[in-house]
Amino acid sequence: MVSMLGVFSFAVTLLAYFGAKRMHARLHRWWSAPIFLVPVLLVLLLLACRIPYAAYWQTTHWLSWLLGPATVAFALPIWRHRALIARQWLQLAAGVTVGVLVGVGSSVGLARLLDLPPALQHALAPRSISTPFALAAAPSFGGDGQLVAIFVVITGVVGMVLGEALLALVRVRGSVARGALFGAAAHGAGTAKASEIGQEEGVVASLTMMLCGVVTVLLAPMLAHLL
Repeated sequence: MVSMLGVFSFAVTLLAYFGAKRMHARLHRWWSAPIFLVPVLLVLLLLACRIPYAAYWQTTHWLSWLLGPATVAFALPIWRHRALIARQWLQLAAGVTVGVLVGVGSSVGLARLLDLPPALQHALAPRSISTPFALAAAPSFGGDGQLVAIFVVITGVVGMVLGEALLALVRVRGSVARGALFGAAAHGAGTAKASEIGQEEGVVASLTMMLCGVVTVLLAPMLAHLL
């Protein structure tokens, strides 16, 4: 039976999301993006009301299932721009390969360099791919699913905020290269940002995000063994 606390948690989550979405449509600020603002608001609410995380998760965990269909929906713009993909398949293949190796390798390497606990090292490995893929790859790396989800969100927010400035700093001008960098490094949040920059950037970011996720899940057992 669903408790009143569960109903309250569920309602607040939805209200926070739709409220942040409307705010971001007006302000277009990085801090107003739902992927950043909603988790911050929910954490503050749980702390203020002393709501146990287990109680919150019990009612709202199924919302994470919606990430699967949301990720698949990126296939629509990809299909519409399949001619672009056919022309740039070699560059995209190279970008996905480098993105997966650098994303996993740099995460684990830096974690070891900083002497982080093994649990954090394992959870950081799949941080650069979208949540559904990251959760699927987490068992192979030995990472805790909840920690993985947290690092995925942080990675997306940082990539969304700093990605455009970094591209300007290194003077990346090509739409394919820009889109691939966002999709490979910052998954869904990066794809949303790439779509704001340009249509081709958004399409390439969508494709790169999905391919990086699939490749990481398939290669996770081998990568985990090598690491």
